[in-house]
Parts: sequence; structure tokens; C-alpha cells
Amino acid sequence: MTTNLDAIDPADITLLPELQAYIDPLTPDEHEALERSILAEGCRDALVLWGKVLVDGHNRHGICTKHGLPFRTVQNTHFQSLEDVHLWMIDQHLGRRSVSEFQRGVLALRKREIIAARRAAAAAAVVAAKAEAPEGAADAPWEGDADPAVARALASVPRVPDEALDTREALARAARLTAAQVKMIEAIHQNAAPEVVAAVRSGELSLNAAAVVASLPEDEQRSAAAGGAQELKQAAKRVRDAKKKPKADPAPAGSASQDASSSASSAPDAAALQARVAELEAENQRLRQQVQALQDLLAEHG
Repeated sequence: MTTNLDAIDPADITLLPELQAYIDPLTPDEHEALERSILAEGCRDALVLWGKVLVDGHNRHGICTKHGLPFRTVQNTHFQSLEDVHLWMIDQHLGRRSVSEFQRGVLALRKREIIAARRAAAAAAVVAAKAEAPEGAADAPWEGDADPAVARALASVPRVPDEALDTREALARAARLTAAQVKMIEAIHQNAAPEVVAAVRSGELSLNAAAVVASLPEDEQRSAAAGGAQELKQAAKRVRDAKKKPKADPAPAGSASQDASSSASSAPDAAALQARVAELEAENQRLRQQVQALQDLLAEHG
């Protein structure tokens, strides 16, 4: 549980740039509003520490330090690693109303990556424990429900959170988004140039437009971003227009021109279908791996 550490010397608090950068910073207006509140009412919420490392409250710490104001601290004793800190920070910010839709989606994707890595590590530890166990040990009697060797193996790796977040619907629920929004955020997170991401974070570019722009080569994204938000929006419009099928001119049935037009118009559909099939196959493969790892773990506890 958490314990108060009001006696800690503020000068001993350690600020890790990695944790400061893990969550999007406040906008200038938000920071100014927080500063006014603290100057008027003091720092009401305690800063969260892990040992001497500041985990939550970087903006409050900076404002209080700047103005020489006192603040309280609380120690979280649950953390075992910096990854545990990341998971806690993600959960805290997913529940905050001030966090943007894009940031909530990115945080949910980060959580999915951590959970998938932990599941894989747990499954590997179980497999290794079984391989190293003496022959016949799996049939030996023991107290409790789990093989002690497997239990020790699972205890040697980071705890796996209960949430799988292995579907877009699960990510959407965790981030309070729609599945369609999650799909757009995935595209931006994976393919968008930093300049495009910056435009989304600032609110200059919508998720929809950014996801469309992210389908362009990176140099074209950067070129559009150099022209500002309007040029990015125009780039998104050009991509959308290019994807629209042109209307074929009327032609006599069975004519060669109609056949050629039909073949040409079906080509983009076929390419889009192939791309979608490849995307679904990759996602299905990832899901199959996660399901197999989970089944292995459940079998050990069954």
C-alpha cells in the first residue's frame, strides 16, 4: 500500500526525463490554469513517489519549486520496476478527462505492448520450467493447485495484468474510444511522420485526416506538414479523392471499352482487398500467439 513520506527532503526527489516525457505535457493554457490554482489554494494533491523517484505530479512539483510552496508526498510500494510505473501512469491518465483522444489511444497501445511482452515472457518461463523439470516430475503430487516449478517460474517474471487488450474493441473500452478511432490511432502511431503526430497532438489535425495522411510516404508527409495545418488537410483530401472510383462513361454492352473500364476500376478494389487481407492475417497471427500463451498459463493453473 502507499505510505506518507512528508519528511523527505524535496531536494532529494529525483526527476527522470523518461517519466516526464511518458505523458504529453500540459498545454500553456492548462499549465497556467494549474499554476493559478496552486497559488490560490496550495498544492492539494500529494505527489507520488517510488523511492525518491517522482512518478506523478511533475507539473505540480515544478510550480511549487518555482514559488517556494510546500507539497505533500506519498510513496507507492507496489512498484517493482520502471515498467510497473509505466503501467500505473497509463491507468491513471486513461481515467483523466483532460487527456486527449489521441493520447488515450496511444497509452492503450503502449499498455497492450507491455502486456503482450509480459505474457510472452511468462509463457517462455513456463516452457523452460517444464523442460528443466526431472522426468516424471509433472505427475508428482504436491500441495496446492499449481506445479511448484511452474509457480516459481511465473514468480520470476513480471506479473501479467488481467486485461488482454488484444482486440480493437478491448482497446476502445480501455481508452474510452470507438473501435474506428483506435484503428485510426494505430495507423498514426505506426506510420505518421513526427510532424504529423505533432499536428494531431496540438489539435490542428483531426484523427481522421491524420490517419489518411499517414498512408503517404514519409517525405510527402513532411512536405505537407511544412505547409502547415491547411496543407495537411489538403493532402488528406487529395488522398481521399484519389481513392474514389471514377465514374465510367456509358458504353454499349459487350464493347471492348466497357471491358477495359471495368478491369481498370476493379484493380484498385483488388489491391485494397489484398492489403486488407494481409492486415487481417497479421493481426490474426498476433492474436493466435497471445491466445496460445494464455492457454499455456491457464493450463498450469487448471
